[in-house]
Amino acid sequence: MKPFNVFITRLIPDPGLHLLKKDKRFKVRVNTLNHPLTHQELIRNFKGKDGVICLLSDKIDKKIINASPALKIIANYAVGYDNIDIGHATCRGILITNTPGVLTEATAELTWALILAIARRITEGERFLRAGKFTYTNWSPTLLLGTDIRDKTIGIIGAGRIGQSVARKAIGFQMKILYTGRKAKTDFEKETGARRVSLSRLLKQSDFVCLHIPGTSQTYHLIGMKELQMMKHTAFLINASRGVVIDENALVKALSNKIIAGAALDVYEKEPSVHPGLLKLNNVVLMPHLGSATVETRNKMSLIAATNLIAGLTGNRPPNLINPDIFRP
Repeated sequence: MKPFNVFITRLIPDPGLHLLKKDKRFKVRVNTLNHPLTHQELIRNFKGKDGVICLLSDKIDKKIINASPALKIIANYAVGYDNIDIGHATCRGILITNTPGVLTEATAELTWALILAIARRITEGERFLRAGKFTYTNWSPTLLLGTDIRDKTIGIIGAGRIGQSVARKAIGFQMKILYTGRKAKTDFEKETGARRVSLSRLLKQSDFVCLHIPGTSQTYHLIGMKELQMMKHTAFLINASRGVVIDENALVKALSNKIIAGAALDVYEKEPSVHPGLLKLNNVVLMPHLGSATVETRNKMSLIAATNLIAGLTGNRPPNLINPDIFRP
């Protein structure tokens, strides 16, 4: 039997690579360059491939998909899949998979790192020290005063797996928990004491507003100037979901004019570009999309992506199939 031709758009952790390379049913080619491929390079490398593992940073459009008439599956090494033209792939009968669940705890922990960093001005303090300013002459009882987290209110916009994990960790800080959602989540409420409220009420009452929602046409610029003005002037906005859910122009104005106290971001509206206004502000913590960036999580993601790919190419239903209606065993 002729082996399946597989292309991996970027070097991923060893567990998934090993799973594929040890299996003689697959002929694997990997982009080992330490940078993403251009549109034309992706088209060239998709040609003749039966399956592809790609990253969220790879924009897989119609032209790239059509480069390989033999293409059977695209396994996204990410939870989100808005980087892929799902509609066209589905019309072509191409399976699309992702890596859900595995990065829940890592992303929730990163969210808490952002909360702690902005509340206690951690990154400001490090810059202060590295600049050689930490002397007894410069130190004073009012130096870089932050805010307590304990006994405050945290608002979770999107109480899915990640949002609920963030809320569970808030119990240790004895926080009140508010959340938004299409319907009540009674088990979550019983476990954490969380209360389901409207978006406007959450914004008005929360000290920390955390976004955990997908980037869709419905959530685009969910947080704009109107919403920012609803927040307390002492409140903080945290985003480890998708950058497009915040209007960054409005956020820069709100931070510059002290409409809110600060923000901590792991994702950006026009990622990987960061709004230049954000880079100039001290009351914002900026991270380079590190939500799932732990060794354990990225290894598991690699295995899941490879497992999805193997299943799809060998006629089995992939465990994490995005477009199940087209699967024909």
